[in-house]
Amino acid sequence: MSNDSNVSASDPDWSRETIQSFWDPGRKLLRAIRRYQALQNRRGMLAKMASKYWVLNHWFWSLITQCEIHLTTEIGGGLRLTHPTGIIIHPKAKIGPNCMIFHQVTLAGPVTLGGHVDIGAGAKLIGPLTVGDHVTIGANAVLTKDAADNSTLAGIPAKPTH
Repeated sequence: MSNDSNVSASDPDWSRETIQSFWDPGRKLLRAIRRYQALQNRRGMLAKMASKYWVLNHWFWSLITQCEIHLTTEIGGGLRLTHPTGIIIHPKAKIGPNCMIFHQVTLAGPVTLGGHVDIGAGAKLIGPLTVGDHVTIGANAVLTKDAADNSTLAGIPAKPTH
């Protein structure tokens, strides 16, 4: 996991979402979500048809990755889904810019992630809760309480490490 303090917690780095190859399921899943959301603000038959295409595209990549990320989830720019398998994100969760989510992560309930939050494989965040900016959550951690900015948490239940 990255703990790079040069990554912004407020300015999205859209290059993190750029599709890099034909088989890039995490980024293609994000693209489907972003395109669907962009079309929701448009009117007309063409927008409606294109919207349905992106729903099907989202369904396909959700099936391939076994991820459950709702089409209306608020996601800040620069999200990185490293090894996008089995990620479950509650529809009312909010993800800040430049976050990174590893495989088998669950955001249960209205979880709000600040900017540049890195979540390790298998971690469970059980809301309602708020995670600050520049936070690292260790693999298999279970977070049930708010996390302060610039903290690193690990364990069951997750506690700040020193």
